[in-house]
Amino acid sequence: MSVPRLIEILRARYEAASGARYLRIVDALEAAVRAGELQGGDRLPTHRALAEALGVDLTTVTRAYGAARERGLLDGAVGRGTFVRGAAAEADRGLVDLSMNIPPQPEGRSLRRLLAEGLSGVLGRADTATLMAYRPVGGGAAERAAVVQWLEPLLGRIAPERALVAPGAQAVLNALLVSVVRPGGALAVEPLTYPGLLSLARHLGIGLVPVEVDAEGVTPEALERVCAERRPQALYLTPTIQNPTTATMSVERREAVVRIAAAHGLAIIEDDAYGLLPESPLPPIARFAPERTWYVSTLSKCLSPGLRLAFAVAPDAAGAERLAAAMRAVTGMASPLASALILGWIRDGVAQDLLEGVRAEAGARRALAGDILPSATGPANGIHVWLDLPPAWDRFALVDAARARGLAPAPADAFAAAGAARNGVRLSLGAARDRESLSRALQALAATLKSAPAFAHVV
Repeated sequence: MSVPRLIEILRARYEAASGARYLRIVDALEAAVRAGELQGGDRLPTHRALAEALGVDLTTVTRAYGAARERGLLDGAVGRGTFVRGAAAEADRGLVDLSMNIPPQPEGRSLRRLLAEGLSGVLGRADTATLMAYRPVGGGAAERAAVVQWLEPLLGRIAPERALVAPGAQAVLNALLVSVVRPGGALAVEPLTYPGLLSLARHLGIGLVPVEVDAEGVTPEALERVCAERRPQALYLTPTIQNPTTATMSVERREAVVRIAAAHGLAIIEDDAYGLLPESPLPPIARFAPERTWYVSTLSKCLSPGLRLAFAVAPDAAGAERLAAAMRAVTGMASPLASALILGWIRDGVAQDLLEGVRAEAGARRALAGDILPSATGPANGIHVWLDLPPAWDRFALVDAARARGLAPAPADAFAAAGAARNGVRLSLGAARDRESLSRALQALAATLKSAPAFAHVV
């Protein structure tokens, strides 16, 4: 691309951006790369030429190019200039990760800029000594009010006394298994379930009782049988975009599960990690049975795992205090700095805007996966898909073959509560740097599946 044309693109993007001047340049570069206006290998204008074109000083452009390199947007060589980073640069970094379930960078939003502005605002508003001090485990009144506001589209208006803030969903699940199920007890689960839950159960000596599933999740008949024969203390499930199978329970199925749980006095631990991703979310099980449901929601799957913040809603205020006491014994408080940042984002609408950006990018990536791997299952805005394998391939052979091509899918065995796992893999769509990288990875996987396996594992 010619330098004058490139300057024209960057000037238009720069004028549409907001914030500090150097960050506007970085955001302009990132937006142009995402839109395909800049391609790998395009040579950027000299610092001086771009400074003159944008009406900024030379230091601003130098700072912007440095920040863009930190984001992985640019490469440079002494004596040759600065270039848009090409696809080969990502391949040099190792595997394209299809195993880590994280949300993609939000479409059209600069998370880096929002973090810088948000933290600057927090430090400008709050007393530093308060931010660096201990806070009540579970959050104070302001934090709990933010939880209520954030979860209102799913749960309706709940009492703030039922809500808690925690340093990640794993902290909440640990506290729930200790206080609701207790070591030595039994927990009913889906046959394939969240690996973090599996690790906790093993660590705490809690027995897992798999419940048969169909395309919607656990079946009422199987749950009734497990409750009668095994008498678990609680049921753990992810009713919306189940991890890893992507199954989503209908409203009718949720109501049936609630009726069986009520008949057997069964507590429900609802892990709604993906509940906010659909454009039109279904009501959580906690909406139908608040008196017996311990509801868990995390920002790690809808905004970013780096925020390390999760929310919990107990059946009542007394239950919330018991849960807070269990968290106090093991994990303690959530970071006051992170809590203050998210509180401001929720109050000001930034968190909702970020969620919409994640939904948009997730939707585009899911459509891409559908075009390349039509047999993969998953909803429109999900951040992972499930792929049942053809008879010629077993999951172990596919993982080995995929790794030889620089890919890292997650086999079903990583999620198995007990016994032999289903012959399939979970493909996470959010960790790849951009859609181009994801497309190359999925095309390579599709090509692998069309070939004959070099060998098969005997299990």
